[in-house]
Parts: sequence; C-alpha cells; structure tokens
Amino acid sequence: MNGIKDIVVTDKSIRLLVKNNQYTSNVESGSTRTEIKHWVELFFGVKVMAMNSHQLPGKGRRMRPIRGLHYRRMIITLQPGYYIPPLVTSYIPPLVTKRT
Repeated sequence: MNGIKDIVVTDKSIRLLVKNNQYTSNVESGSTRTEIKHWVELFFGVKVMAMNSHQLPGKGRRMRPIRGLHYRRMIITLQPGYYIPPLVTSYIPPLVTKRT
C-alpha cells in the first residue's frame, strides 16, 4: 500500500480543516478504509475519529479509450486535540540577478 497520494488544498478542504479538524487527501483506489486509518494513525501518531471517502467522477474523453481514476478522495476526521503538521514546507525560490 502506498498510502496517501497527495493532499487536497481547496477552499472547501481548508474550511473543513479549520472548522471540523478534517483533512482531505487523495489515496490509492485499491486501499481500504481500515488500511488508510491504520497508516495515518501509525505514521502521524494521531487518533482517527471518522473517515469518509468517495470516488471522483471521471473526465469525459473524445477520441481515447475511457480509463477509470486511480485514486479516490478521503476526508479524515481527527479526534479533538490531535493535528497533522504541515506536509509541505514553503518554497523560497533562489534570487536571480540580471545580467546587463
């Protein structure tokens, strides 16, 4: 199991994080809810209270064969007092000097 593919950062996911302590992420479609729950609790050292998941609708294709998505969206609710530290640190680009 590869676990979490990426963290979803949208207006709704940020609102859920601030208001309800819910984290939104995309996970592998072959993973079960109990596997993801066990992986999150083990890796981050938190207690998961509830998990909701749904398969995202596929994109329509015109000329290519239709393929299913290889991930699904998972909303993980943590117990009060627990949080996951930021997964991505801020990136500061290097200074570029102009040549004249």
